[in-house]
Amino acid sequence: MNIRQATRADCPAIAELALMAGEGIPAYFWEASRKSGQTLLEVGALNAASDTENFSWRHASLGVLDNAIAGMLLAYRLPSADTTDDLAEYPAFIRPLIELEGCVPESFYINMLATYPEFRGRSVGTRLMEQVDRMAREADCTLSSLEVFDENTGALRLYERLGYEVVEQRAVIPHACHPYTGSILLLTRPVV
Repeated sequence: MNIRQATRADCPAIAELALMAGEGIPAYFWEASRKSGQTLLEVGALNAASDTENFSWRHASLGVLDNAIAGMLLAYRLPSADTTDDLAEYPAFIRPLIELEGCVPESFYINMLATYPEFRGRSVGTRLMEQVDRMAREADCTLSSLEVFDENTGALRLYERLGYEVVEQRAVIPHACHPYTGSILLLTRPVV
């Protein structure tokens, strides 16, 4: 598998993979900004084309197999603790996620990891995650972090196998956009 930095031309694939990885959350936000005649994927691709937001092609690495995009890792450095957003600005079901991000300021945050179904079982996610330490060092981070729903047992097993440990958790606030009811786990691992 070849791993490459995404380009602006990859924004449609980034949006598609974000819908797979985002547990319904991207769709919730994209629906709110969708204009008449636009698909969710078109809204997502426009968002991914940003040069300034964290959800951006600039923060995406793509795994390529058989000359096709197989998966994506979207990751970036979190801001310092003093730049935390006001939680009241967000829907209640998003607040626990933002609270957990606030527990690990300046860490290298793995926002999304996704593999197209036809490429699953071929170590795409593992290979993409193997890039995290290098990317984190380039971002001057000493800790990498991620969040996962405890009911997403496959993803949780992968992260634990890669050395990530649960350091904090919050109760899920149920919402129609995702199926989870348990806990959101914050996992970290020192950058090596």
